[in-house]
Amino acid sequence: MTYTPQLRELLTRVEATRNKRLQGYFPRLMAAEKEEVLRKFHPDYIEASMRPLQVGVNTGDRVPHELADLLEARSRLENVRLDLEQLQYDVDVLVVGGGGAGAAAALLAQEQGANVLLLTKLRFGDANTVMAQGGIQVADKANDSPAVHYLDVIGGGHFSNVPELVRALTMDAPAALRWLEDLGAMFSKEDDGTMKSIHGGGTSRKRMHFARDYSGAEIMRTLRDEVRNRSLRVVEFCAVVELLLDEGGRAAGAVLYNMETGEYEIARAKTVILATGGSGRLHYQGFPTTNHYGATGDGLIIGYRAGARLAFMDTIQYHPTGAAFPPQILGLLITEKVRGLGAEPVNIDGEQFVHPLETRDVESSAIIREIKDRGKGIVTETGMVGVWLDSPMIEIIHGPGTIERELPAMVRQFNRFGVDIVRDPMLVYPALHYQNGGLLIEENGRTNIENLYVAGECAGGIHGRNRLMGNSLLDIVVFGCRAGRDAGARAAGVRVGKLHLEHVTAYHRQLEANGVLTAGRVAPLLLPRYTHRSR
Repeated sequence: MTYTPQLRELLTRVEATRNKRLQGYFPRLMAAEKEEVLRKFHPDYIEASMRPLQVGVNTGDRVPHELADLLEARSRLENVRLDLEQLQYDVDVLVVGGGGAGAAAALLAQEQGANVLLLTKLRFGDANTVMAQGGIQVADKANDSPAVHYLDVIGGGHFSNVPELVRALTMDAPAALRWLEDLGAMFSKEDDGTMKSIHGGGTSRKRMHFARDYSGAEIMRTLRDEVRNRSLRVVEFCAVVELLLDEGGRAAGAVLYNMETGEYEIARAKTVILATGGSGRLHYQGFPTTNHYGATGDGLIIGYRAGARLAFMDTIQYHPTGAAFPPQILGLLITEKVRGLGAEPVNIDGEQFVHPLETRDVESSAIIREIKDRGKGIVTETGMVGVWLDSPMIEIIHGPGTIERELPAMVRQFNRFGVDIVRDPMLVYPALHYQNGGLLIEENGRTNIENLYVAGECAGGIHGRNRLMGNSLLDIVVFGCRAGRDAGARAAGVRVGKLHLEHVTAYHRQLEANGVLTAGRVAPLLLPRYTHRSR
């Protein structure tokens, strides 16, 4: 579905302003300007989009309605009879989630001598990890350091991050990158073997390392191959629907749902690591999403019902450049690397209205302001509105062939629908991208529930109220490894008591005591619903 004649006519305005934009410099917003645009236009600031929780350890905290509906739902097991002594699996470490964090955790847990089982509700590798494009932040250049990286992360998170988690993230980064390369990850390099690096939004140094524009896929390929090479046990199409506790209130396994047979199974474990990823497929406020099909927040639901604390769940990251056209790829991630190479957001008149590398929350808010407040968006024939991302500027700045060389996946994705991003800009609009918050962890992935760990996107506290580009691929490795190492070592000294689901019964009583109307809702959702959606 190529651009219509009407859109082609509008493209002439973009072309007419390129020389002027090339010769000028668009300034970054000052701190007060950033706060104003966030307050007025970022979706998190829409008061009606969230509500306070009425039950659980985070009672009173505001979360999006779509998530609250699941947190305040009944368990899938409410009317299911289970024999918790009939074990299908009995392991040292149970890893829930088949993305990068789960794979890294499983590898490090095995290195401690633990018997590890990795479960994933889809195929191993079907995760947001494989969809990440831009790169991984690591301070490994002469003009950079983990301390400078730390300051960037803290500033990008609006100074709300948990400092100890940021320290772990940035200090472990160089070793994490070396580990990936030692396992066989192939990053883009200069002729002399030095890793290429570029800027990301909100970074003060060029520390974004990448594998063209499929960095997450390369990292996931590497980790998945290593899991298979080490003969770690992986069970696919198996979802976790509840955590099991023992009489000491410790995490001690999980109830599984075999998505192929429809049967429930019991797994006992000495330690449990949740690495279930994000919740983009809940489509907060109706936004399109860049997330994979299984991103329905399952880990948040089962962890919270067991008593694990949530943090920062009132802040969601909207990626500034999700595809707004063609409709077949609505919400498709257009990596920040495109802007890092020189592509500029411009409005219907061909005017640049924001610096291309503001932090994601500010960049998204500026795009929404340009469309909703200033009326300078571009409307497609399907009614979707967006702004131009002027990708041909990359070739003008860096020379012919740059886009094909640096963004091959992006070129192919758009070419399928008749859009040539080498010659024509892309239409973009913010898309639901990342769950800034999650289950609160400490430096080694531990939660407030003994023997329960969390790693990856379902962990909260690392990024504060906004994540910088490249720190998600970093955090899945850093905290996946930390959680796996600690959980594997800890398992050696754990004796599991009698398994129970009394916390689920108690949670139902809380719902009833607080008059929460569950309206037939059950959770976790497991897979998104695209028929008869209520929102």
